[in-house]
Amino acid sequence: MTQAIQTSSIKQWLRRLAAAALLGGQVLIHILSRPIHRRNTVEQMAAVGPESLLIALLTASFVGMVFTIQVTREFLAFGAGTAVGGVLALTLARELAPVLTAVILAGRVGSAFAAEIGTMQVTEQIDALQMLKTDPIDYLVIPRVIACSLMLPLLTILSFITGMTGGLLIASNLYGITSSIFLDSAKNFLTPWDLTSALIKAFVFGVLIAIIGSSWGLTTTGGAKGVGQSTTTAVVTALMTIFISNFFLSWLMFQGTGSASLGV
Repeated sequence: MTQAIQTSSIKQWLRRLAAAALLGGQVLIHILSRPIHRRNTVEQMAAVGPESLLIALLTASFVGMVFTIQVTREFLAFGAGTAVGGVLALTLARELAPVLTAVILAGRVGSAFAAEIGTMQVTEQIDALQMLKTDPIDYLVIPRVIACSLMLPLLTILSFITGMTGGLLIASNLYGITSSIFLDSAKNFLTPWDLTSALIKAFVFGVLIAIIGSSWGLTTTGGAKGVGQSTTTAVVTALMTIFISNFFLSWLMFQGTGSASLGV
């Protein structure tokens, strides 16, 4: 009995994942061929960006400080204290800033998308939009996709700056590494491609969060209980796709042998 329920849940999840992939294709076609609802888009950008700024920056600052504490002690033991800033900069730009910011938005914004659209679905508001000849994809989904894909890269850059600031405070106050040494190390290690890769990752993660949250909302059934289940599953699915896509993006962007220690 339990196994049958689990099999049914997996099949349902796969169907909804396929629906999300189909929705992504529809969003691309609609963006290229139809006008954008500007007011809805601006409202969603405000909800995704400014309202998520404080928690994103707070998280980034503590991540930068914790990473510096963990790394600096070992680097000083090997006489490589001058490399702390560069290592932190590479880690934040390539992985921590885009991934952690995306995780925050998946939990905060992705769940809100699924809950809001799911509630509209079970209360037949989506059907009402269609009767008024308003496409739910144009009216609900595309503004959210645009908002996430634009705001997440911006939040990622701000998180990178905040994380570096937190690391600098720890390195200078606890370990006596001067700000000039710390920042010079970051400058020598970091390349324009590292920051570009962070923006590309953030853009992809933003699209995934919006598509998954919206799709799970549109496929919600079962009343209030179904809304809760859709919200939970949407967040879990978004997190999983973020980590999987991050692996493939990192593999494509940074495969091969590197020479980060030389600033290349």
